[in-house]
Amino acid sequence: MRKSLLALLLVAVGGMAQAAVELKEGHPEQYTVVKGDTLWDISGRFLREPWKWPELWHANPQVENPHLIYPGDKLSLVYIDGQPRLTLNRGASRGTIKLSPTVRTTPMAEAISTIPLEAINSFLLSNRIVDTAEQFESAPYIVAGNAERVISGAGDRIYGRGAFDQQVGAYGVFRQGKTYVDPESGEFLGINADDIGSVELLEVEDDIATLRLTRVTQEARLGDRLFPNEERAVNSTFMPSEPKEKVEGLILDVPRGVTQIGQFDVVTLNKGARDGLEIGNVLAVYKTGETVRDRVTGENVKIPDERSGLLMVFRAYEKLSYGLVLQATRSLAVMDKVRNP
Repeated sequence: MRKSLLALLLVAVGGMAQAAVELKEGHPEQYTVVKGDTLWDISGRFLREPWKWPELWHANPQVENPHLIYPGDKLSLVYIDGQPRLTLNRGASRGTIKLSPTVRTTPMAEAISTIPLEAINSFLLSNRIVDTAEQFESAPYIVAGNAERVISGAGDRIYGRGAFDQQVGAYGVFRQGKTYVDPESGEFLGINADDIGSVELLEVEDDIATLRLTRVTQEARLGDRLFPNEERAVNSTFMPSEPKEKVEGLILDVPRGVTQIGQFDVVTLNKGARDGLEIGNVLAVYKTGETVRDRVTGENVKIPDERSGLLMVFRAYEKLSYGLVLQATRSLAVMDKVRNP
C-alpha cells in the first residue's frame, strides 16, 4: 500500500515548513551505498519523487559533513516524532591515512555525486554561453597562424588580436555556434560558443598577442574567438530540489546534435537564473499533445500534454540553462515543454 506521509523540512532561517513525502512502494528499510551509486539513484529507491530527498534527510549531528555520502555508508529509514527520516552511519571502507610527523586524515573514497558526472563533464569544463552578440564580437580573435597557416593544431604558435589581459595566463578558443532566440517572445537569449581548445598567452605587443595552442578539440581557424578561462567550481554534491518559482519553458536544443532525446542526454532550456532556476532544480518534461480532427463533430481537438520525463539543471546562465535528462518514458525532442515537477 502506498504510504503518504508528512515530513518536516528545516529551512535556512530556522523555521519549519510542511511538505508531502511519498515513499516508494517496496522501498528498503536500509541501504548500503556502493561505488557507482548517485544520490539520484538512491533517492529513487526510497521516494516516488526523488527530488524531495532533502525533506526525508535527517542530518546526524555526530556525523561530519552529513551531506557527503560515501561507498560503504549505511542509510536507515527511521521514524522521528512520527515522521520518516533517513539516517546515516559511516561505513568503515573510507578508512584513514596517517601521515607523520603530523597526523592528518584523508578519505580513501570520494563522495558519491548527485548525478552521473561523466555525462556532463565536457559541459562543466568547456562549453560556454555568451549572453550578447556584442560580447562575442568584441572578444580577441586569432589573426594569424605560424608561417601564414590558416589552420593550427596543438603545440602550434599562433597570433591573436584584441584587448588581452596579461594577468590571464590562459584563454579558451571558441567558435560561434547556434544563436538562441526564444521561440515564443522572439527575445535574443545567447550564443552557444563551441569549444575549440585552449591557448597559453606568451607575450603581448600593442594589441597583438603571441599564443601557443595547448589543447584542441578540432583545428583552430583564423577568426576563432578567445575568452579568458572561467573559474568553475564543479560541485558534485548539489541537492535535487523543486524550483522556488513557477517555471514554464521549452527544450531549445540538444548540444550533442541528436534529434531523439533519452536518458543522460544534455539539453538546452530557454529559462535561466533570471527565471528562478538554480543548480539542482528538477523539472518535468511534457510532450506537446497533438491536434486531431474529431470525426464525429468535425472539430479540431488538442490532446492533453503528456508527462514524459524528468531533468535536472546542472548549469544556469542568465537566460539559458543546461539540464541532464534523468528519466524518460518515451523519446523526447526539441520544443518539448518543461515545468515544475
